[in-house]
Amino acid sequence: MSGKSCNFASKMLQTSNTYWFGVASTAYLVSCWIFAAVRWWHTCREPKERHDYIWPERKMQVVIYLMGTVLLPYVLNPESESAWTLWKSYFPGTYYFYGCAMFFCFFGTIKRWQRWKSAIRTTAVITAVTMMPLVADAWTGGRVLTADFARLWQLVVAAVGVMMMVYCALAMRQTLRWIQEIRDDNYSNPDDFPMDFARRVWLLPVAMTLLVWPPFIFDSPVVMAVMNVLLAVFNIVMLIFVLPVWRRASMVPDSAESTESSEDSECSEYSECSENSEHSEISSLARERERKIMEEIECYVKDEHAYLDEHLKLEQVVDHCSYSRTYVSKVFQDHYQGFSTYVNRLRFEHYDRYMQRHPNATKDTAAQESGFTSYNAYYKAKERIEGKE
Repeated sequence: MSGKSCNFASKMLQTSNTYWFGVASTAYLVSCWIFAAVRWWHTCREPKERHDYIWPERKMQVVIYLMGTVLLPYVLNPESESAWTLWKSYFPGTYYFYGCAMFFCFFGTIKRWQRWKSAIRTTAVITAVTMMPLVADAWTGGRVLTADFARLWQLVVAAVGVMMMVYCALAMRQTLRWIQEIRDDNYSNPDDFPMDFARRVWLLPVAMTLLVWPPFIFDSPVVMAVMNVLLAVFNIVMLIFVLPVWRRASMVPDSAESTESSEDSECSEYSECSENSEHSEISSLARERERKIMEEIECYVKDEHAYLDEHLKLEQVVDHCSYSRTYVSKVFQDHYQGFSTYVNRLRFEHYDRYMQRHPNATKDTAAQESGFTSYNAYYKAKERIEGKE
């Protein structure tokens, strides 16, 4: 018997019954299938209208969770050495790639960042090449890899896993920037943005790290069984967590407007203008459009004192303009340094005037009268905006 077989057999002999290993792995795999089935068939009204945008990672989630099917040999035979090697290597070898894929697909689509697709394709190839030898060995009953090569390949899996951890950290960094941009582009009051929800999604790879590495490092079926149960529970909780479409809508309030054909044509026209503006003079029509949008913005936000609404959002301003969100948002970025910056600067001016007229007023009262929820919100907004300058 090979050294690899002896080591594995000794681990299995520590437990007289491998039944629970199979039960735990089955629980995990079934939870993956349930997740994939529900995500594929369950769509509320808004996703049915524009599911590629509302939940752009929906199809990707289904594919990712169905990939767990390659682990079936261990479910059928927990005593198989090759199946065990595949199972324990699968999680550190793939989970970080899966996390990055869903990050970039979801937030990358929101931010209209097209390069995420090429990045995901590259890492997908690396992940597939890493896992294929172990998959082939497990599904053929250990007839593909020798004991020495299997041990060597596990080091390759570990190296790729570490590399994917670094890649995932970079993805998390970029995603955090996108989250902050989404907040600032849509909310005059940062506290209105569901940052807690965004951070929980953002921190998922950190939580996964605590689960995927211990079974691989300790080479323990017992630890793996515990992890399988925890991951099965996590999958069901995650499914419940991502289903409500209002979570997506709360992050980008009027995302559904991009489904209208008029919006599509305007986006196309804007894209052409954006590309050509770097090389040619802006047309008189474009200048007139910008001038009109600026007038409408200032009329509503400044003259009608909409900035005093502590929960003012970009979509409300768009409703009072003659052009789409695409153009209004562009004008805010080009002429006012962003929606939240423009609104909060008006609030800062109002705060200063209020303090001059009411010298005995408290800072908290002045902040609330100026469109902030509290003085703390005023201070944070001022600190953030002045930090950009």
